[in-house]
Amino acid sequence: MIGIIGAMGVEIQSLVQMLENRETVTVSGIEYAKGTIHNREVVLAVCGIGKVFAAVCAQTMILKFAPDVIINTGVAGTLTESLTIGDIAVSENVAQHDMDTTALGDPAGFLSGINIIKIPADGKTRQLLVDCIKQLGVNYRTGTICSGDQFLASQEVKDRIVKNFGAIAGEMEGGAIGQVCFINNVKFCVLRAISDRADGSGAENYFEFLEQAAQTAVNVIDRFIKMSGE
Repeated sequence: MIGIIGAMGVEIQSLVQMLENRETVTVSGIEYAKGTIHNREVVLAVCGIGKVFAAVCAQTMILKFAPDVIINTGVAGTLTESLTIGDIAVSENVAQHDMDTTALGDPAGFLSGINIIKIPADGKTRQLLVDCIKQLGVNYRTGTICSGDQFLASQEVKDRIVKNFGAIAGEMEGGAIGQVCFINNVKFCVLRAISDRADGSGAENYFEFLEQAAQTAVNVIDRFIKMSGE
C-alpha cells in the first residue's frame, strides 16, 4: 500500500477523485481515504499545515493502514537558483530548520533522541519518482528538503537555511513526516513542486501559482502509482 499525505486539499484532491472502491475514516479530525488507483492500494490524507499535524497524520496512517511507503507531496519554496516555479524538488533527505539546540552545543537541526540532522529518504522510491518526472519533462533537482513551522518569506532566513543544510526547497511538513517514518521503519520520500521563491519577493503571487504547482506534483504521483505496479 502507498500512503500519500498533503498539507492542503489542493495538493491531493485530484488523487482522491481518482480513487476506486473508496472508503473513508476520520481520526483526530483528519480524513483518510482508502481505495485503489491503477489497481494499487492507496491511502490519502490531508494532514493540515505544520509539523504537528503532519506527524499526527503520518503516525495514524502507519498504525491504521500499515503502508509500505509514505510520500509527502505538495508545494514548496525554492532555496536554489536551479529550481523555479513549476519545477520539482525530490528529497534525498529531510531536515527541520527550526529545530535548534545550538545553545547546548548541538549543530543546527540536530534531532535529539535519534541523534541525526538529515533523515534519509528511500532511494528506490526517489528514483522511481525521478523517472516519472523525466517522463513528464519537468525540471527537477534532488537534495535536502527542509521543514519548519514558518512560511519562508525572508532572504535572510532563506540564506541561513541554505548555509546550515544545503537545502534545495523549504516547506512545513516533510521533515516531521520523515521523522515519524524513520522511528517506525517505514520508507518515505518527499516530492514538492515549487510555488514561490521563499524570499518574500512575489509572495502575493503564491496563491496564483499554488494550484498549478500542486497539479504538477499530482501528475508525478499519478504516474508513480501506475509505474510502481508494473
